[in-house]
Amino acid sequence: MSIDRHKQTAISMREAEDYLDSTPRFTNKSSLDNIRKYLARFGHPEKGLKIVHVAGTNGKGSVCSQIASCLREAGFSTGLFISPHLSVIRERISIDGEMIPEEDFLALFSRVKQECISAAEEGLPHLLYFEMLFMMAMLWFSEKKPDYVVLETGLGGRLDATNAVEEKEAAVITRIGLDHTALLGDTEAEIAAEKAGILRSNCPAVFLTEPEEAYKVILKRAGAVGAPVFEVSADMWKVNRADDNGIDFSLDSRYDKNLRITLRGGALYQCENASLAATACGILLRKEGRYDPGTIERGIGKCFWPGRLEEILPHVWIDGAHNPDGIRALLESAGKIRGRNDHGENGRMILLFSCVSDKDYSKELEMICRSGIFTDLVAVPMTGKRALDARSLRQYMNRYSSGMMIHEAASVKEAVERFINGRDLKDLVFAAGSLYLIGEMRSLILSQQ
Repeated sequence: MSIDRHKQTAISMREAEDYLDSTPRFTNKSSLDNIRKYLARFGHPEKGLKIVHVAGTNGKGSVCSQIASCLREAGFSTGLFISPHLSVIRERISIDGEMIPEEDFLALFSRVKQECISAAEEGLPHLLYFEMLFMMAMLWFSEKKPDYVVLETGLGGRLDATNAVEEKEAAVITRIGLDHTALLGDTEAEIAAEKAGILRSNCPAVFLTEPEEAYKVILKRAGAVGAPVFEVSADMWKVNRADDNGIDFSLDSRYDKNLRITLRGGALYQCENASLAATACGILLRKEGRYDPGTIERGIGKCFWPGRLEEILPHVWIDGAHNPDGIRALLESAGKIRGRNDHGENGRMILLFSCVSDKDYSKELEMICRSGIFTDLVAVPMTGKRALDARSLRQYMNRYSSGMMIHEAASVKEAVERFINGRDLKDLVFAAGSLYLIGEMRSLILSQQ
């Protein structure tokens, strides 16, 4: 199945992205039956690929990246499909750390778009934003034939486009929390049931033993479909060191006692994600006859996932936390960073925060304000139609602030200029609230280097 690259000259990346942006993202999702019909129209590009499927509320991208890194370290070429992207849409589709070339992206976009138009004439609904990108990814992987493909779900699991793939080598479910409740359910149990929809018979299922409500639902689903269970619990790992040079922790996995894993960055929650990834890779590499604890230690150690408590400048961290569990993890890590850093004692602890207008962030802001970790909270409006304006966000902040200084910035650029470039050397600055904010801020900061 080859890509017709001649068609790409008829359209630019801007035009392709504008077309994708014009399609809905989270509503009126196509049925899996329709996604499978599209896969059939394209000759079933998913067939013959060794697929690792990852769902969950928080940590999906990190776990996908860590699994892909370990597989590459073991000598396997590995495709990766993620969502969302931080800076460039082509980040979503890659092989061995290299984004899909623009030429291939445009050719595949044109091919999928044309098929959507033809299918619509026959009564099949047009693919949505994420579904189009998923179809493009499967077509590209089908042509390039990497040894493995790691798929991250877009939203949920049971009805997600990626779940149209039936044959999988392993399924991983990361931490479950309350997010997208209007679409996935109001409780951890309801959300877990949606995520557990990715499990398959005889396909190893790797998941956490907490939160308990979610664990029970996933475990029951694994039993119902006949999926071998590989549980990961917090007592399996121990942090030996956490400082400005990273995190070193020991993991007692199902296969090895005392795996020694070093993580880049200071995000303590990455120990949990790395434990899930190490467990999944232990299963895969043993099946391949290539298991070596050193491979997993090196693979995770080499992995870098931007925007996850990334120290992008000295004493400036950006983190994609955007739901209660994500904020809880951010607060834990930020508190540890302040505790081991003289700057946090003598200077300000500043949090730049943003959110989208169609989401209730009251819980997250209440957690931030009541934590007592930050001295200053800055309302930052992102670029885009869904962004909440700074004045409205500041009003939200004022409901919960107690002794904190509340500021607002007119734009991400102004926030960077005032609170990052213009910071006192004693200040510690963090940014969170939305991956869109982190992507925009990261691109701006890197462009100034």
